Amino acid sequence: MPPPRSPELCADTIAGVSDPSLPSASPARAHVGLGIAGGLLIGVAADRLLGDPTHWHPVAGIGRSIAALEARLYADSRARGVGLAGVGVGAAWAVGALAARQSRVSGTVLVTATATWAVLGGTTLSRVGESMADALDAGDLEAARRLVPSLCGRDPYALDEAGMTRAAVESIAENTSDAAVAPLVWGGLAGIPGLLAYRTVNTLDAMVGYRNERYGRFGWASARLDDAANLLPARLSGVLVVALGGTPLRTAATWRRDAGRHPSPNAGVVEAAFAGALGVQLGGRTEYPHGVENRPLLGGGAVPTTADLRAAVRLSRRVQVGAAVMAAVVAVLINRRSGG
Repeated sequence: MPPPRSPELCADTIAGVSDPSLPSASPARAHVGLGIAGGLLIGVAADRLLGDPTHWHPVAGIGRSIAALEARLYADSRARGVGLAGVGVGAAWAVGALAARQSRVSGTVLVTATATWAVLGGTTLSRVGESMADALDAGDLEAARRLVPSLCGRDPYALDEAGMTRAAVESIAENTSDAAVAPLVWGGLAGIPGLLAYRTVNTLDAMVGYRNERYGRFGWASARLDDAANLLPARLSGVLVVALGGTPLRTAATWRRDAGRHPSPNAGVVEAAFAGALGVQLGGRTEYPHGVENRPLLGGGAVPTTADLRAAVRLSRRVQVGAAVMAAVVAVLINRRSGG
């Protein structure tokens, strides 16, 4: 976010007086907002056309950095985990702030577009969902099982066809928010620093945010930070699913009734909304390598089929486009207000 303006400039604005001796921040900030908005939209288009970078993926670099920090800081301690989260996210924000500062207004579009493309995962998510549906429709369960780790952390060999289909739909729902909507929300609110910091938060949670013996204390801060960072994006995702899913009354009712049953304050929102929009039932017995969880049931329809999985992919894409447009508008409005 841009720094607050000087008291003199704020007083001048409040008084409605234009003093030519004072710097005119408004046009510059407005141009920055347009640059961020344009970069977000171009980055989404690049993700749609190209998917994830095939080499030198920045998220992989974030993961390696976190692993190196973990090796230095690890202890069975919440305080050490707070240190890991603080250093990791702080470093990402600083890198993003430096990139934003060094890029001139005319270069904001390119830098923001590159950062957006680097941190988004929506198109890869959709492609894996489609590949899963193709494999299941062809009866190739082994090919489908090989795709499961790309979607979620469940044990693929404990899943039958119905289990893989449900796992894929639930993953499409949750990761539409985590891998697409949330980065765009934070990019719209805070530009390049927001994009990089959010992706670092999400990567921290994926690496250490587990409730197991090793990470129960050390990963606590990363898991809670991820919950906080996704509170707004998950609910925006739910609103977009209601608006774009084709069954708004049923979707909203399912969200309101079932979201709170889920153990995650954020995944429950998007999974319940998707269940309502698709007219399926999600949740139930869920097998992970560390054990079995009996998840609450979301939605009142039948178990999802591959046709529902394909419908979930199409809905995810519509939600991603809606989130991109909203994030671009937010970037323009925030920077205009900050400067004007």
